[in-house]
Amino acid sequence: MASPNNVIIVGAGIGGLAAALSLLKRGVDVDLYEQAPVLKEVGAGIQISSNGTRVLYALGLEEALKRVQVLPSRRVIRHWSTGETWNWFDLGAVTATRYGTPHVMLHRADLHDLLAEGVRAIKPDAIHLNRRLASVSQDDGAAEARFESGDSARGAYLIGADGIHSKVRQFLFGADKPQFTGAVAWRGLVPMEKLPPQIQETVGVNWLGPHGHVLHYPVRRGEIMNFISFVERNDWQVESWVTQGTQNELANDFRGWHDDVHAIIRNIDTPYKWAMMVRGPMARWSEGRMTLLGDACHPTLPFLGQGGVMSIEDGYIVAACLVKYFGEPATALSRYEDIRRERTATVVRKSHENRRSAFSPALADKGAVAVEVARDWQQERVRERMEWLYAYDATQVAV
Repeated sequence: MASPNNVIIVGAGIGGLAAALSLLKRGVDVDLYEQAPVLKEVGAGIQISSNGTRVLYALGLEEALKRVQVLPSRRVIRHWSTGETWNWFDLGAVTATRYGTPHVMLHRADLHDLLAEGVRAIKPDAIHLNRRLASVSQDDGAAEARFESGDSARGAYLIGADGIHSKVRQFLFGADKPQFTGAVAWRGLVPMEKLPPQIQETVGVNWLGPHGHVLHYPVRRGEIMNFISFVERNDWQVESWVTQGTQNELANDFRGWHDDVHAIIRNIDTPYKWAMMVRGPMARWSEGRMTLLGDACHPTLPFLGQGGVMSIEDGYIVAACLVKYFGEPATALSRYEDIRRERTATVVRKSHENRRSAFSPALADKGAVAVEVARDWQQERVRERMEWLYAYDATQVAV
């Protein structure tokens, strides 16, 4: 049974672990409850921009990150059929100097492991597995989670960090109504040594084309290439990260694209696909002593590279608010929402806007891609548009 000063976190993904580590480092006791029998993340890459690494460094993970990260030198744009390349955005030392911390590329499982190690270093038994949520409740003094296993946990606060299909959100606010975007995403990983030399650069690559978009970048010290792509199609509407597709189906979605794209596809042993859905903004995330973070309250399309970063920022800020106003639930959680609502809503909105521009039919023409790059993808233009995002410092926000 958790003590009245304990914080319960439902979901031990990246956001839940970031919140737990943020609380533990501030001296607040935490227990995380994860429905999976084994603590692991999906096999996929994740980019953590400077606003995210700033938080991870504050949590003491700088040296641990160096063991697994890739520090890309830049991001480039390539033409979907000709392969023509344009420099898009300098990263590496340029980004670290400009924002104070670098932009890094990681395997999600590596980041997940580092956060879990950080939590367990402070509290070895903080993470409880095989705990599938059955219900939540609260009274004036505490919040309670009950699990299908028959046990329960009671604490001063409960944070739902249980992702896009959040049960905590469902119990608090009812079922959501996601809308299909008309696009399907694919992901896969390839050992770097299987790829041609011209693809093995330490850069992020975005391929612009009609009705589709491809992104790939190295992870895990450059040993693995992470592949993610998006294609307009209406025949698949299952929103799951663990549904397997086939190599042939993926290749068919990008028929006619440059052979460098297909060289990666040919070497993906198991591609996974999911339908991309959008949800309207929630009026509020909290009820009494319970609140949400990350995809549980503001799920984001992957067209800005900020879904995981927003959950890391959320975790740090909600921890700061709980510590400062621990005995005042209404103040603590309203302050958390006040700080995070506008920023996360802007990320969700801009991610959706980027989805529309990424699928322009005009990009079938080589000249149109060049015009698009000149107009919207110039380094200075991108920097101006992204300054608000990357310069943000969650560790210095007044709570």
